[in-house]
Amino acid sequence: MKGLLRKDFYMACKYCRAYLFIVVVFLMVSLFGDDNAFMVFYPCLLAGMVPVNLLAYDENSKWHIYSGTLPCTRGQLVSVKYLMGVITQVTVLVLTGIVQAVRMCMADPHIRGGFDLTEWAVTMGVLVIMSAVSSSVSMPFMFRYGVEKGRIAYYVMIGVACAGMMMIGTMGNILPGSALFSVPAEWMVAVGVVLAIGIYALSWYLSIVFYNKRELN
Repeated sequence: MKGLLRKDFYMACKYCRAYLFIVVVFLMVSLFGDDNAFMVFYPCLLAGMVPVNLLAYDENSKWHIYSGTLPCTRGQLVSVKYLMGVITQVTVLVLTGIVQAVRMCMADPHIRGGFDLTEWAVTMGVLVIMSAVSSSVSMPFMFRYGVEKGRIAYYVMIGVACAGMMMIGTMGNILPGSALFSVPAEWMVAVGVVLAIGIYALSWYLSIVFYNKRELN
C-alpha cells in the first residue's frame, strides 16, 4: 500500500504540477482581490480532480492491467486514489484557510469587521463540502466503466459544482443569520460537512465493490 501511494505521489508531482501553480494564483487573487467565491472555491474543486487524473493516466498506460500481477488487492488500488484525494484536498483546505484568515485580518475593520471566526468556519465548511463531493460522484462510475465512459458523470459533477459555486457567491452576503433559514448557517454547513464526508466514504466503498466486479481488458 505504501508503494502504491508513493507511485501516485510521484505521478502527481510529474503530471499535476500545473495544479499547484493554478492553486497559488487563485489563492493570491482571493487574498488581494475583491470578494469572489469562485477564486476561493475553485482550488478545492481542482484538488478533487487529482485522483481522477491519476486514474486516467493509469488506464492510458495500462497500469490497471499490469497491477494485476502485483501482490496487492483491487481494494488497495482503489483506496490509494481516495487517499491521494484526501491528501490533496486537506493540503489545499489548509492553505485556503490560512489565506482567508489573513485576508480577514487585513481587511478594514470599519468595512469588514476584521477576523470573524464564525464566518471563517462557515467558509471552510463549504470548502470541505465542495472538496469531498467534487470527485465522489464520478469516481465509482470511472472504476466501474473506465475513465472514458466515466467522464460523463465527471463533467456533470463539474457543471453542478460550478453552478453551486455561483449560487453560493450570490448568496454569500445573506447566508449568515439570514431570515430565509430557520437555523443558523453554521449549523446547516456543519450538517452538510457530515453528509459530504459520508458521501465520500460511500463513494470509496462503492468504487471498491464496482472495481472488484469489473473485467479488465
